[in-house]
Amino acid sequence: MGNKIQRIGILTAGGDSPGLNAAIRGVGKTALNHGIEIIGFRDGFRGLVENRRLRLDKTTLAGILTVGGTILGTSRDKPHRMVIDGRTKDMTAVIKENYKAWGLDCVVCLGGGGTAKNALRLKQAGLNVITLPKTIDNDVAMTDATFGFATALDIATETIDRLHSTAHSHHRIIVAEVMGHRAGWLTLGAGIAGGADVILIPEIPYRVEKIAEAIKRRSKRGTNFSIVAVAEGAMSRDDHRAFAAAEKKLERAKSIHDKKQAKIELAAMDVRHQGNTLRLARQLEELTHLESRVTILGYVQRGGTPCAADRILATRLGSAAADLIAEGVFGVMVAARGDGFEPVPLEKVAGKRKIVPVDHSWVKTARNVGTCLGD
Repeated sequence: MGNKIQRIGILTAGGDSPGLNAAIRGVGKTALNHGIEIIGFRDGFRGLVENRRLRLDKTTLAGILTVGGTILGTSRDKPHRMVIDGRTKDMTAVIKENYKAWGLDCVVCLGGGGTAKNALRLKQAGLNVITLPKTIDNDVAMTDATFGFATALDIATETIDRLHSTAHSHHRIIVAEVMGHRAGWLTLGAGIAGGADVILIPEIPYRVEKIAEAIKRRSKRGTNFSIVAVAEGAMSRDDHRAFAAAEKKLERAKSIHDKKQAKIELAAMDVRHQGNTLRLARQLEELTHLESRVTILGYVQRGGTPCAADRILATRLGSAAADLIAEGVFGVMVAARGDGFEPVPLEKVAGKRKIVPVDHSWVKTARNVGTCLGD
């Protein structure tokens, strides 16, 4: 079977993440050991459309293990909805043509949930694909872990560590916004590891009054500062109800007009929510009479050198992907399972998200040590 696989492609899609280069190296070096040629496509799926490529050999793969970002570049382009010359077009047919013209036997797609959906579409179009789970949010379904998460967790934790001293010195509330639009793994983990006094995640809608009460209790005990770790997608109970109602409206919509209106409403609510962390800080200042400051971690969480855990995870999943290709296994995501891996059909991954269960051990741990979760 291995002799039949001669050439594969590889690309990185979605947001950049620590460990991407380690994964490219893991796939590439193992593929070369199998006698398989490997071609990298630049800037995600657009590279497959525009034939922008880079031949990956031992020289190209050398020295990239510790480098952040991706040597291939990335984009959020979707094969079926790509902007070409100012117009949105379905480029799936073009990708199929280029796949055949280059004699590819498989395309390895490194990315998160969106990439899994795009890869599934290519599989349904007749291409051999394999994906690797990459995201700092740790929200890809059907895998124990995603590479990029461990590094981002270290960075977010270190930031919270550093904020403690200024919060203590100035008797302030420091509100630290951590990435995580739909899933709170990063905020929850960094909040626990960094000793945040309040942790707010999308899965647990909060009440501002409850947070203020927890902060005032600390003040009564003589602790006139608090650290609030908040995920960018965390919502108050009222906002959560409004978003849920709007999403149900979209699900129930039958006509194109109704769907369009529901999408407009959701988009408007999303825009309003973008300033939520600043509003929360002002509300806490008014309710507690303590000065508050906001720190938004932003893209710093995604950058820089990957930590050892992410290098190992990305390397072993990348290596496993090349082994599966050599065996003729396609149409799967290479999921992390304990110290091993498992090929999971893309149909079980695409369109799904791994969120924090409200009874998860991390949630229980946070409550046990007295952390306020806003509810």
